[in-house]
Formats: sequence, C-alpha cells, structure tokens
Amino acid sequence: MRRLFPRPLPPPLVAVSARPPVRRELSLEDYVAGVRAGDVGMLARALTLIESNRPAHHQLAQQLLTELMPATGGATRVGISGVPGVGKSTFIDVLGKHLIDAGRRVAVLAVDPSSTVTGGSILGDKTRMGELAASPAAYIRPAPSAGTLGGVAQKTRESLLVCEAAGFDVVLIETVGVGQSETMVADMTDCFLALMLPTAGDELQAIKRGLLELVDVIAVNKADGPNARAADVAARQYRNAIDSIGSRRDDAPMVITCSARERLRIGDVWDAVETCIARRRDSGELEQRRQRQNLNWLRAIVRDRLLAAFESHPSVRELRAELEPAVIDSELPAEVAATRLLAAFGVGEEPRSE
Repeated sequence: MRRLFPRPLPPPLVAVSARPPVRRELSLEDYVAGVRAGDVGMLARALTLIESNRPAHHQLAQQLLTELMPATGGATRVGISGVPGVGKSTFIDVLGKHLIDAGRRVAVLAVDPSSTVTGGSILGDKTRMGELAASPAAYIRPAPSAGTLGGVAQKTRESLLVCEAAGFDVVLIETVGVGQSETMVADMTDCFLALMLPTAGDELQAIKRGLLELVDVIAVNKADGPNARAADVAARQYRNAIDSIGSRRDDAPMVITCSARERLRIGDVWDAVETCIARRRDSGELEQRRQRQNLNWLRAIVRDRLLAAFESHPSVRELRAELEPAVIDSELPAEVAATRLLAAFGVGEEPRSE
C-alpha cells in the first residue's frame, strides 16, 4: 500500500570531532634537548619562541639561547643577495642540493623586511625550492622583520644560532634587493655573495660603490644559451668596476659566471665562497670578524630597545604631540625639541629659557 505520508528522513549525521589535545607548554629542557637532537618540529617551535614579541616568552628565549651557545659557531654562514628576477630561489635550491650531496646540512633563513602579515617572499621562494624543501638535510625558514630592519637583524642572528645548535653546518641567509638590509646581513655572515644578471649595462650603472665594497663573491647568474656571452661581458665589467674603486682589502671580490637553471658552475661559486672563508680563517680575520659582529649585535639590540622604551615613555609621548607640530611648522628648532624630549625621558637636562 502506498503511504500517504513519506517516511521522515533520518537526521543528518553530524561528525563529532574529538576534543583537540591540550598542547603542553614546553620547558627549557624540552627545547634544548629537541634542538640539540636535530628535531625539525622542535626547531620550528624554538624559532617561533625566539621570534615572539610576547614579554612572557622573552625570558625563556634568552635562557634557551644561553643554553645553546656552547653548540653554536661551527657552521659556515653565507649571506646571499640579488635583485628580483635574478633567480635567487633557483640558485639557492640548486646550491643547497649541491651541498647536501656533498654531505652537508643546510638551513636557509630568508630576510623579508616587507611584511609580516603576508609572509613575504619566502612563501613563494619555498615553492620554488622544491628539491631543497623535500630534503631531510635541509630546513627553510622565513625571518620576519617585525616592522623594522633592526628587528630583522636581531631575530635572524638568533635564528642562525639555533640552526647551528640543531646541527646545520651551512646557514644561508637570503635577503631581497640592495640596501640597508644587505649591510646588516653582511654583518652577521662569514661571506657575502651577490647574484647579478647577465645584462650588466643598466645594473652596473645602478650598483652602488658600497655594495662592491661589501660583497665577497659576485655570481653572474643565467649564464647559459644566448645569455652566455652577455654574462662574460658583465663579469668583465664587474671586475673592471672593482679594480677602478680599488680593493678595500687584500682579498678583492671574486667574479664568477654560473647558471642555476642549467646547474653550471654552481660548484665553482661555492669553491669561491670557501676560498674566501678559508683565507680569513687562516689569517685570523674570521675570528676577529665574528667577534666584531657579536659586539655590533649587542649594540644594535641596545639601540633598538632604547628607542622602543623612548617612544613608549608616557611623558615623551605627551610632549611629542606638542613639539612635533612646532618642528613641522618651523616654529621650533629640531635640536631644541630633541633636547626637551630626551629630558622628559631622563637623559640630559631641559634647556633653560633666558
């Protein structure tokens, strides 16, 4: 018999998810043991702790760095820079694979001063570093800027030390563009490598004397196919530029052509890096360089924290609202305003009015 009313449908099945496990707070001993064991998951959590801006994490992060310090210092530290489009991600991917095949463990820290919201260029870089990202002997990590280049330098230095303690014997610090961040990265590495395009004309005109005085190895990338001859010309022009300004030290920058896409002369580039570092090690310059970098690091942290304390001081914030418009309108000299602000902060004395 046909039913007058259809049988009611059963209620839909609702998946009942289990309560997520409570994530246990890690102790200092957990972090130290995990990092020293080379546990990648623990390394990631340790770096997150180091990068945290939460005051509650600062003390634990400092304790962690102190405990790890005896296990640091054994890695080769190399800074890598290059303008967008030079093939930096592909180069690092191929170079990293070359080093891993030679038995090395490679960590890549990408300095991105542009944005901590979008994640910066490392997200794109990581997808282009397919071989390196898939290797258990490699680790790729963005180094967030926290809004300032000073933040980049501080957190990147600390991250470098943690990676060394985790057993990575090569740390590549990647930065984007040519500017102040390059100076800061060069001040935390043993050797600074700049990737250049084979079309040297406009780029050579734009390159700053400061970069030539800063860099240790210049690699003209994309030296393959129709670009091979242009790359040779570019390399010669870079050598001439280096000669024209005079060497700022005995070991003038080496210039090499290569092709990351075709995997040509990548080993030669790394040989140049190792030659540079070996020369510094044998002369004692490498140890002096690292000591100088440690001192610069200390001073940079002090400057950053003093500036943060100054800008957040209640008396300073109140007085700035009064003085800055007067400076903008040329009603008050900046020198006088600065003296008054520093006095409000407790440095110096309030200028006396005659």
